[in-house]
Amino acid sequence: MSGFALAVDLGGTKVEAALVDASGRIADGSRVRAATGAASHRADLRAAVGTVVDGALAALPAGGELRGAGIGSAGPVDLVAGTVSPKNLPVLAGFDLRSDVQDRLPGLPVRLRLDGTCIALAEHWLGATAGLADSMSMVVSTGVGGGLIVGGALVSGRTGNAGHIGQIHVAGFGGTAGDVDSTTLEAVASGTSSVSWARGHGWVGTSGEELALSCADGEPTAWAAVHRSAAAVGQAIASTTTLLDLDVVAIGGGFAGVVPDYVDLVRQAARRATVLAYAAEVLIVPAALGSAAPLLGAAALVHRPEMLDPTRVGPRRLVSTT
Repeated sequence: MSGFALAVDLGGTKVEAALVDASGRIADGSRVRAATGAASHRADLRAAVGTVVDGALAALPAGGELRGAGIGSAGPVDLVAGTVSPKNLPVLAGFDLRSDVQDRLPGLPVRLRLDGTCIALAEHWLGATAGLADSMSMVVSTGVGGGLIVGGALVSGRTGNAGHIGQIHVAGFGGTAGDVDSTTLEAVASGTSSVSWARGHGWVGTSGEELALSCADGEPTAWAAVHRSAAAVGQAIASTTTLLDLDVVAIGGGFAGVVPDYVDLVRQAARRATVLAYAAEVLIVPAALGSAAPLLGAAALVHRPEMLDPTRVGPRRLVSTT
C-alpha cells in the first residue's frame, strides 16, 4: 500500500494541492490549482482552498493510504493558532487554514509552515541543497521569500516565520523616508518591484515577461532593473551567509529566469557585498525543483518529520543559566 501526503500551497496568486508519495512523486491527476489574488473576497478564497483540497483527495489511487497533510502558506503564519495572514492577501488576515484542511482529514496529522520554509525543506530533501547541512532556498518572483536549513533541520522559529528573507532591509537602493516597506529586499528585487522601477525610469512595458524580452533586445533600462534586483539579492545572501555560515543558497522563482545569467549576476553581487572571507565560500546555485517545490516541501512535513525543527512555538520563556 502506497502512503500519500496531501500537500497544500497558498500564495498570493494561487492555491494548489496535490497528493505526494514518500519518494516525492506527485500522484497522476492529483495536482489541482485555483486562483487567489488580492481582489478576492474571503469567502472566495475559502472556497478555492476547499476546491483544490477536495480535487486532490479525489485522485487518491486505489489502495493508497493518506497519512496526513502538510500546508505551506505565504506569511506571516501563526503555528499556535494554525492561522495565516498573507501580506499580499490582506483579506485573509487570521484565516484558519489548518482547521479548514483538518476538517477534511479527521484523525490525521495536519502540519502548517511558512511557504518559504517548505521550499527550503523540499530542496534539502530532493533538490539543489541535498546533502549539505546549512542552506537557504529563495524564491524571486512576484514577491521574495525563503527558508533556512541549519544543522540539517528546518528552522521555523518561535512563531513559524523564520526565513522571511524578503522582509530584511537592503542598503543603497533608495526608498521612501519613513516607509519601512520601501527598503526591504522584496520592495527592491521582486519581479513586481523591478517592473515598477523600470517603468519609473522610462521603460514602457508592463510585466516581467516583457522585461525579459526587452533584456533579450539589449534595452538598457530593462537590464538596469535586472542588475538592481540581482545586486539586492546578492547583498541579502552575503549578509545571511555572514550571520549563519551557510554552505549553499539555491535561487528559484519566475523572476530568477528573467535573463539566463540571473544567478551568475547574484553570485557576483554577493561576492562584492561580502566583507569576511569565509562568507565568500557559499555556493550560489539555481534551485532544482521549480514550481513543484512548495508542494514537495509541504509533503515533507508529513513524510520527513525528522527534518523538522523541534516544536517550540508559544510564548517566550526565559532559559535559566544557573
